[in-house]
Amino acid sequence: MTEYGQHSEVIETAARPRGFSPKLGEALRSAVKGLIDTVYPPQCIGCRSAVAEPSTLCPRCWSSVKFIERPFCERLGTPFEVDLGGPLLSPLAIAEPPVFERARSAVIYDGLGRALVHRLKYGDRLDLGLAMGRLMLLAGRDLIADADLVVPVPLHWTRLLKRRFNQAAVLSSTIASLSGLPHEPALLVRRKRTRPQYGLSRAERQANLQGALRVRDGMEPFVEGKRILLVDDVMTTSSTANAAARALLKAKASHVDVLSFARVVNGP
Repeated sequence: MTEYGQHSEVIETAARPRGFSPKLGEALRSAVKGLIDTVYPPQCIGCRSAVAEPSTLCPRCWSSVKFIERPFCERLGTPFEVDLGGPLLSPLAIAEPPVFERARSAVIYDGLGRALVHRLKYGDRLDLGLAMGRLMLLAGRDLIADADLVVPVPLHWTRLLKRRFNQAAVLSSTIASLSGLPHEPALLVRRKRTRPQYGLSRAERQANLQGALRVRDGMEPFVEGKRILLVDDVMTTSSTANAAARALLKAKASHVDVLSFARVVNGP
């Protein structure tokens, strides 16, 4: 919970009289929000300048983020420089069709988009999950409309122990909460600690992830016949998404779509 949410809940609960009406409760919440905003003014998640609402970007930071919008590849979600009209597939999607059905990302992994990922992932800024999740909700609205279940890409237990949280699960939790979809954060398991994918060849990436991901024993009934929305913070080469999708399809998922906050566009 954010600092704003913690203070708001405490003050509102302490001030709540017995038998208060919904209108009184709404007025109380508005008053508490005004008090909290005075003591803890909302800040831009990018530069910490003052903003009207918490967990948002100021106009300057908003304009600096490279959002991914159409035209883009309908399978991989990578943007095209020129709009050629109509739904299109990239040469890579045609030459190497992904295991998953569709992928979407909110921003290009660059500048402030990269900084937000790093702050969440390495700076323990779990409060960024709400703002990043909201942007992902907009970018993946076509995937979310078709989804039955939200599942994050898992971390190996050694990395989870070191980091104390799974950044993909923070984002998937936000998306599930905002969309009303069921959420199974422990459905997928990473059985081996893999090397970072960046810089590896295609063959090395496949070997690195061979047998690394699987559906947790006994959870196959949660997958069978479902359209799964797989969530991650960054999509680089699609190898991890393919490995996770392969494990979900093996457990008889009907389809797998992928939603990430950021997408590496010029990566290997």
